[in-house]
Amino acid sequence: MTVRTEYLGDHVSLVEFSQPPHNFFDPEMLWEIYEAYRDLGQDGKSRAIVLGSEGRHFCAGANFRKAAADPLAPPPTPRPHLYQIAILAMSQPLPVVAAVQGSAVGGGLGLALSADFRVATPDARLTANFARIGFHHGFGLTATLPRAVGHQKATELLYTGRDVSGTEALEIGLVDRLAEADELRGAAIAFAKEIAQSAPQSLLSVRETMRRPLLEEFRRSVDRELAEQNKLRDTEDFKIGVNTKRGEVPQFVGR
Repeated sequence: MTVRTEYLGDHVSLVEFSQPPHNFFDPEMLWEIYEAYRDLGQDGKSRAIVLGSEGRHFCAGANFRKAAADPLAPPPTPRPHLYQIAILAMSQPLPVVAAVQGSAVGGGLGLALSADFRVATPDARLTANFARIGFHHGFGLTATLPRAVGHQKATELLYTGRDVSGTEALEIGLVDRLAEADELRGAAIAFAKEIAQSAPQSLLSVRETMRRPLLEEFRRSVDRELAEQNKLRDTEDFKIGVNTKRGEVPQFVGR
């Protein structure tokens, strides 16, 4: 299994995913995260969730360089499309605090932004890099990123695809707290325990009120994002972008 859960006490549970070495996600892993959320929402003990990952990086998004099938395509099992699974995960009732170490790239940033809050290390690297690889943003980033940092800053980050450090991310609202690497998981757990001290029925009610407009926008956004991704995935620029090494400037040709 790529996802495990652990009850940490004080009404907080951990959902931890692992897909070494870079924690690329796929529909199966995201489905397991959703199932973990769903089960914790029904266990009667959990009031808040910490979302974390094993290894150096939080999540490097989808592995478009992999020679196998399209990482965004439905898996060969009776599962919804990845973005529909993302909607299910967004719709679960419990607050989520993501612990972000290393890189959260593309859809990995989308996964981090699907949480209510983010705790990151100062040297974390958060980037919405889709335009840099000749693709359209996905995983609802066009809905969640503006909610976190404002429309103007989100537009800059979506257009440029530049890296944002954990320190800058705190300054612009992309993350909520910083912690050194050896204290990151503990800081995220402490944050979740703060949340879990609230009355459980009130907490669920307030979260539903606060999340409902975002969830409605998220649903609309993933439809638009997927349609645009389907247009761009066969372009020459996308092939150039995904095959350009990090640190190099892709030589796009506009077709």
